[in-house]
Amino acid sequence: MPQFDPSTYAPQLIWLAITFVMLYVLMTKVALPRIGEVLEERQRRIGEDLKKTEALKIEAEAAVEAYGKLIDEACAESQEAIKAVRNEAFAEASKRQAELGEALAARIAEGEGRVAAAKDKAVGEIRALSAEVGGAIVKRLLGEVPDKVSLNTAVEAAVKERT
Repeated sequence: MPQFDPSTYAPQLIWLAITFVMLYVLMTKVALPRIGEVLEERQRRIGEDLKKTEALKIEAEAAVEAYGKLIDEACAESQEAIKAVRNEAFAEASKRQAELGEALAARIAEGEGRVAAAKDKAVGEIRALSAEVGGAIVKRLLGEVPDKVSLNTAVEAAVKERT
């Protein structure tokens, strides 16, 4: 084998050195800078994505907090409306109790029907608003519009939790 012949060691070592230097220069001047640029671009993109994700997370938390406040306010308003209607019905009933007898029972039932209708209307509006807000949050976070069935299911679950 010519590689083991001591008379050819010197040329083999020279070609080894030339090949090594050429490959070293090729790697340091061409390949490694390209790899470094790719890695730096990837790291930059990952950093930007993390920043965007954090900003969206903060925005989503704020939206959830605002949504919770909105639900609390709507519940308080509906309770006040129910109390006001009940107080009105009871005041009216106490004034006409002696005179109206049977008519009073009919009016109380009518008042309770209005209260139920007002409550149903308020709850319906809250649910519709909740579905819109939830859809906007999901669209903002995920970039896609969720279907109405899943939104309504989520709103119903949230309302059941609150009551």
